[in-house]
Amino acid sequence: MDLQLKGKRALVTGASSGLGLACARSLVAEGAIVTLVARSTARLERARAELGAGTHVVAADLASLADIERMVQEAEALMGGIDILVANAGGPPPGSFESTDVAAYPAALQLSLLSTVAMCKATVPAMRARGWGRVIAITSIAVREPIAQLILSNTARAGLTGFLKTLATEVAGDGVTVNSVQPGLHATDRLREVFGDTTRLAAGLPVGKLGDPEDFGRIVSFLCSQTAGFITGAAIPVDGGASRGLQ
Repeated sequence: MDLQLKGKRALVTGASSGLGLACARSLVAEGAIVTLVARSTARLERARAELGAGTHVVAADLASLADIERMVQEAEALMGGIDILVANAGGPPPGSFESTDVAAYPAALQLSLLSTVAMCKATVPAMRARGWGRVIAITSIAVREPIAQLILSNTARAGLTGFLKTLATEVAGDGVTVNSVQPGLHATDRLREVFGDTTRLAAGLPVGKLGDPEDFGRIVSFLCSQTAGFITGAAIPVDGGASRGLQ
């Protein structure tokens, strides 16, 4: 299927590894021009070397609103504009209600909620003016079913989902779609670093295996496509059946 993404300009954050890199790789394969964003310049350069021509990099920290503003400006200068935003940020530290101090919440909200709000504020107006745009936020299955010991992430990402749903209704008539994708357990280096042998994790999923990051990236690319123009305001689980709720 031709996703009609050739020449579209995409900004992908958290793109030096894992699911973010898989999204960038898929968009490049579809002919999109992509700017990769992450904190580490060295890791970004490795990713750019892999993805090749049509790829740019900007080092930035999503914990900083000033960095986000600069990042968007640099990406626009490099590509001539931004048609697609794939917002991907790392999660805040683990903890429960009892173990997590109130002082920990602002940083978590900045990383997992306000960073995407800021990126949308910086990119969506130009998409509306052009009459075409795509916003995809990578969140978590915790939005559907809060995960124990992740109270900061549960709180921030649920709030982000509400923001995205509201934004989607406001900009749909201008040709801009806004969706979120909720990953479960995927076979990333980060997951292996945290858990080591992931065999038991895989066995606990209904499909009996971890998700393939490359498949995840292709799902995100589809949501960016012309074909997916009637999908907006959706929060789509990609979790191997792990979430058991009806919604």
